[in-house]
Amino acid sequence: MVVGFYGDEEGASRLCREHPTIKRFASAHPASDYSAVDLTGLLCWRIEGISPVAGTVQPRAGAARWLACARWGRSPQRLASQSHSEVTRMSTTLFGKRILVTQSDEFMGPVICEVLAEHGAKVVASRIALSSPRAAEDLIASAGPLDVLIANLAHPAPSTPAPEVTDDEWRHTFAALVDPLPRLVRAVAPQMIARGQGKILVIGSASALRGMRRASTYSAARGAQLAYVQAVGVELAPFNIAVNAIAQNFVDNPTYFPPDVQSNPRFQERLKREVPLGRLVSAREDAEFVAYLCGQAANCFVGQVFPICGGWAMR
Repeated sequence: MVVGFYGDEEGASRLCREHPTIKRFASAHPASDYSAVDLTGLLCWRIEGISPVAGTVQPRAGAARWLACARWGRSPQRLASQSHSEVTRMSTTLFGKRILVTQSDEFMGPVICEVLAEHGAKVVASRIALSSPRAAEDLIASAGPLDVLIANLAHPAPSTPAPEVTDDEWRHTFAALVDPLPRLVRAVAPQMIARGQGKILVIGSASALRGMRRASTYSAARGAQLAYVQAVGVELAPFNIAVNAIAQNFVDNPTYFPPDVQSNPRFQERLKREVPLGRLVSAREDAEFVAYLCGQAANCFVGQVFPICGGWAMR
């Protein structure tokens, strides 16, 4: 049985290593992003678009359909009835990548996990709180080998006027948003250094890029995240480890922009007044950029902070 998959050389090699029944018989076609593998005994479908003799792939849809079948157990016939947009989303740019997403049930966690899986990643979704000193180390140890760490950290944003901020508010906010970062890096960096590659992406906030009233504690904590990313980014770059951050605001998410906030007329007025885009950035738009930064096409970025906020803050 011959099927194909859409992905890079690294993904093809990893698939062959992880499944002894798979035998590689052709490298990536020079005019496409496809590789061909023999999945005899692993799957029971012959998918259109593959030439068993030459080991070449014709249309992109063939490989995309196979990947969807392999991941969700659907038959090619059922998948063929889906819309073109659904099939198109089933790419394998992250095929075989093991990606850990922290606080996967909050902030951008749910949609990031969904989109990464659609791109072929093996997502390790963690809901573990990381405020205790040993939590990060235990999480990385239990997660196993990782290609990418996504530090998705969320905490309610206090709205206390600066002169009234208490030590407890300051300490608790930094404990949730800042303290886990060096612990996570300390735990995951050794395995990435040993392997000679890796990525760490922090999902941060654009509140650190533009002054906001009654947000001194939250903005300071988010600013510390970005400063840490820039410093660690240049330190780990020689080891082929890319450390970057997304600084977002006015992005659709249930933690900071729940439905009741979005439906408030005052918020709608503020959105039109402050955000040049005139709307919230969709959760999927944000997550697709996360997926891009996790892939090989983004290997050149070092300690970068990417604002995603509809033009609300520039950098």
